[in-house]
Order: sequence, then structure tokens, then C-alpha cells
Amino acid sequence: MKLMNIVAAAGVTILLVFAVMSVIYRVPPMDQLKGFAEARVFNVNRHKVKTWFYAIRAELHVVSYSYLLRDASSESVDEHKDKLLDGLLNAGSNDKDCLSRYQSVLYRRSSPHKPSSYLQSRLRKYEDLHKRCGPYTESYNKTIEKLESGHHVGPTECNYIVWIAYSGLGNRILTLASAFLYALLTNRVLLVDRGKDIGDLFCEPFPEKSWLLPLDFPLNQLNRFDKKSPECYGNMLKRNVISNTTNTLPPFLYLHLAHDSDDQDKLFFCDEDQSLLQKIPWLIMKTDEYFVPTLFLISSFEQELINLFPSKDTVFHHLGRYLFHPSNAVWGLITRYYGAYLADADERVGIQIRTFESGTPPFQHVMDQVVACFLKEKLLPDVNPEEPISTASRNGKTKAVLVTSLNPGYFEKIRNLYWENPTMTGETIGVYQPSNEIRQQTENNIHDRKAWAEIYLLSLTDVLITSSRSTFGYVGQSLGGLKPWILYKPENHTTPDPPCRRAMSMEPCFHAPPSFDCRAKTWIDTGTLVSHIRHCEDVTWGLKLVELDKL
Repeated sequence: MKLMNIVAAAGVTILLVFAVMSVIYRVPPMDQLKGFAEARVFNVNRHKVKTWFYAIRAELHVVSYSYLLRDASSESVDEHKDKLLDGLLNAGSNDKDCLSRYQSVLYRRSSPHKPSSYLQSRLRKYEDLHKRCGPYTESYNKTIEKLESGHHVGPTECNYIVWIAYSGLGNRILTLASAFLYALLTNRVLLVDRGKDIGDLFCEPFPEKSWLLPLDFPLNQLNRFDKKSPECYGNMLKRNVISNTTNTLPPFLYLHLAHDSDDQDKLFFCDEDQSLLQKIPWLIMKTDEYFVPTLFLISSFEQELINLFPSKDTVFHHLGRYLFHPSNAVWGLITRYYGAYLADADERVGIQIRTFESGTPPFQHVMDQVVACFLKEKLLPDVNPEEPISTASRNGKTKAVLVTSLNPGYFEKIRNLYWENPTMTGETIGVYQPSNEIRQQTENNIHDRKAWAEIYLLSLTDVLITSSRSTFGYVGQSLGGLKPWILYKPENHTTPDPPCRRAMSMEPCFHAPPSFDCRAKTWIDTGTLVSHIRHCEDVTWGLKLVELDKL
């Protein structure tokens, strides 16, 4: 494989050099062989040679870098399987429409977490369903007619779940994955409210048919739905206007599963309610929560989920890499930054800082906490302020530190720490921050592009520190298959001791789970029902999936 890569790179080089030589020695037309005409042709060619020289240099850098990365990955994993992420992806998609889909393997180490063959087959079956029932197909058009009529009579060939774009980017990514898993479990087609920028941030994940909700969908202004809407399932249960014995069912229901959902809304997670929802052709869902852990508590889904995910702590890792491919515009941001600042490091360390405190950051107690964490866990070396130059034997190892934060202050302090002082180990530390937007700007296109690029860059690091309760960090860790060190939430502007702890799993946390045991019909701590669902490290009442043999 190495020999083939070298030959391929050499072949590209020869072709490029040949192109330059053809410019230099091109024979000019006969009417330009005299006087100023001859000089003008020579000058033009000299300019072209200079242009070609820079083009060759840039192209050779890209070629050599790509082949080095490809060679590194091919030593342990079959190249074709790796490109398709061990069978997660379909081989039939257009490379040019979504460069990241098949190029991500050049930037990310091969995942040790392999998708089950059953998950692979279910994804292919879903793609067939989406192709058959997606926007403007015959089945879709028939179901739309029923929706517009306001009446639901008899079964429909295709059923749908519509995801409403809601909350910040991290939340939207987590909830989209949750909605897709629910679609898999219930044989529904997922259609995505595009909001202001969903189509600009992500590639289409399914072949041939779009996942974006058509603009002429009859239920417009989806964000008008809330827990008080008459179409809200929880609200209808309160008013006793719907049940399993209801003769006439509506063509659609609204599911309110956001952080402020109440106990009636959360009956969604009960088997009896799922049997009713199965009869409704259109479900409209708004949520800002990663509700996947509680799907594992629904008995009718239990065996299917075990078949899909034998390792229960890999749900978002697999679904996230299947669904969320950066658009070409975002992929450009990612690859340019990675190549310029991260590619040549021996190790990449991600530090994601998100504070929810009042006041003006940067906060010194947070800075002290971050430094205490990476020194205590030996993620970065200590410095020696007493010496101008490191007295340790220079080992030549370099570490690139990627800091993501709305505020530039934390990055500047970490950068200055390693610029102004030598390390005790002789390692060279580079510290970088792609952007500092000061405040979150939900659904601002440029802001969201940068945020998505930074989340993805975090997922390309080797070790990761994240902030408590941050969905931004959850997505980065899960895409990268990383168990991060989580910074404890500071109290009273005081640095916590210890400053951080290692996560139990790479799975995100469900911040607002139900506390009702559907089987026993009583209130219960749902974090104690099964061994593979535990309370989160950063949200004591939250739930997350774990794998017992990895704790």
C-alpha cells in the first residue's frame, strides 16, 4: 500500500511538472516571432511559469498530506471499509456534493467502535423507505392530502416524524439524532424543518431523496407549537380528548419533549402511549433534549435497541457519524484550520470552555480550574517559570491545543502560559482558537458555520476537556469517540476541587428525563431501573447510557 501511494504521488508530480514544461517550451505562433510580440509572449509565459510553480507547490503539499494520512489509516483498516466507516455509510452518494462524507477518514483515526451488522442493514432499509416515501413521492403526496383534509381514515403506507429546528446548534444536532433513532424504531420517515440554516450546515444524509421538509408543507409556522397548543399530545391527554379507545384520531399530533415538558408530555415514553402514537400518520416533534436513554426504557423498543447497539454507549457515535456530514462550505473551514494548525502535532488536545455564570468572562476561577485539570490529569505538561529555556532533554514532541470558547480570554491565558515559560518536559505546546464570537447567536448562519466547524475540530483531537452541561461538548466527544474529562460546574465563583473527572462514557446526557415508571404506574428514580443507564456526571438528575465493562 505504501509503494502504491508513493507511485501515485510521484505520478501526480510528473504530470504537474510536464504541464509547466509545456508552458515554458510552447512554440509561439509564426506571427509572434519578431520584436515586441516575441518579448510579450515570453513575459506572459514567465508569468504563467511563476503561477504554475506556486500551484505545483500547493498541490504537492495537498497530495503528500493526503497520501500520508491515507497510508496511516490503511495500515490497520481496509481502505474501502474505512471510507464507508465500517459499513455505516452508503457507497452510492455523490462525492462532489459532500466532500466530507468520504474524506473524513483522512482526518480521523479509525474508530475502535464498530457498528453492528444489524445497524448497517437497518440503515440500508431506512434509506429504501426514505426513497419510497420521501418528499413528493406518490406515497408522500397521498399522506399530505389526508393531512390537509383534517381527517384520518385507515392506515397509510408511509408515516412521518417532523423535527422542528429549536434551540442552539449543539441541541439541534443531539435532538436530530434522537428523532432519527425514533424514526428507525417506529418505521417512520424523518423530515427536517430547515430553520434558517440546516441545509447550509449539513449534507443530505440519505441518497436520492432530501430529508428537508418541503417549503410548501401545509403546517406552516411550526415554531408556533408549544405545550399549550390544542394539538399537543400531553395537553390532549389532560383534556381527555384522546386515548387508545378513541374512534376518530387526528391526522397529526404535536409532541412537546423540550426541557419544560410536563408529566403528561413525558408519557410519550410509555408503551401504552406508543401503541396509540403508532396510529397517527404525522408526528410533529419539538425538543431540545437528547432523549435516547429513555427510549431504552420502553419495553417494546428494548430488543431492537439491543440488536442495533450491542455496545450501548455508542449510539450517538454511530448515528452522528452517519447523519452529520459538514457541508462543503463548513468542510473548507475545518480542513483549512486543521492543515494550518493541527496536522503536524504529535498529539492534539481539545479544551471546550462554556460558562453559565453571571458576570463578564474570562473568570479567573474558571481559568484556574482548567489549568488544574490538565495538569492534574497530565494532559499537558507543567511549566518552569524559573528558567528561560527548558533544561529538560528536548524530546521533540509537539502538542497542539485547540481551545473553543465564546470568549478569547481563556485562550490568551493558556497561550501565554506556554509562550512565556518553558515546559518541564521539553515538549513544544502550540495553543490555538479558531473564533471568539463573544455571545451565542442561535441560527445566525456564519456563527453556526464556525460553531459546527469547531465542534468537528474538537472531535478530531486525541484527548478532550469539556464543560458541564454543554451540548457543544457532548457532540464533539461523541463524534470523536472520546471519553472526556468534564469540568465540574463552579459554585460561588470558586474553583472546584477536584477540578474535573473522567466521563463514564462518550454518550451525551439527557437533562430532563421522566421520573415515572410506566410499568409500575408510580414515580421512581429512572436512573436505577437498568444497569446500562446511569445518572450523568455533570447533571445529577440527568440520564446517560453506559457500558458496564468499560466503567
